[in-house]
Amino acid sequence: MNVILLGPPGAGKGTQAKLLEQQRGLKQLSTGDMLRAAIAEGTALGRKVEAIIARGDLVPDDVVVGIIAERIRAKDCAKGFILDGFPRNVAQAEALDAMLSELGLKLDAVIELGVDENILIGRIEKRASETAGGPRADDNAEALKKRLAVYNEQTAPVAAYYRSRGVLRTVDGMADVETVNRQIGQVLDRARAA
Repeated sequence: MNVILLGPPGAGKGTQAKLLEQQRGLKQLSTGDMLRAAIAEGTALGRKVEAIIARGDLVPDDVVVGIIAERIRAKDCAKGFILDGFPRNVAQAEALDAMLSELGLKLDAVIELGVDENILIGRIEKRASETAGGPRADDNAEALKKRLAVYNEQTAPVAAYYRSRGVLRTVDGMADVETVNRQIGQVLDRARAA
């Protein structure tokens, strides 16, 4: 089962991906972790990525998709994978779909964690005020507002892209962790049965 989790920063994608890993044997894939691993392993793509990063450039979409293609062939992805944080834009979604098609794979579900951004900002403000020693530099309302603006401009259209292909399902990301997890499980069970 191959899954994408979508949602703005703070929606709980990482938390839910970890739970799905434990419950369903799927492998959570982080593009950042994959890029670092490819560099460490010295693969051809890894050497290419290392040179790009050394120049201070962003890694192009085709290279990131190539790294994902390499990674999903690994044994620990045999039961499937979870992408959270990728694709970040429609061009990446199109490239991912093309790559999966070439490999004879498909996405079984794209799950959007629907959230109220004002409540997310309130949560960050509350957490920042309760953090001993002060909050992390990026753990404040202003930083979250900037990240939400980038998400809404670049990544939110990915949901529309997958909705038009009939694979997007939205769950209530404002519910407690267990309820969100149960909703995601129901979406995956329906996708498996289809």
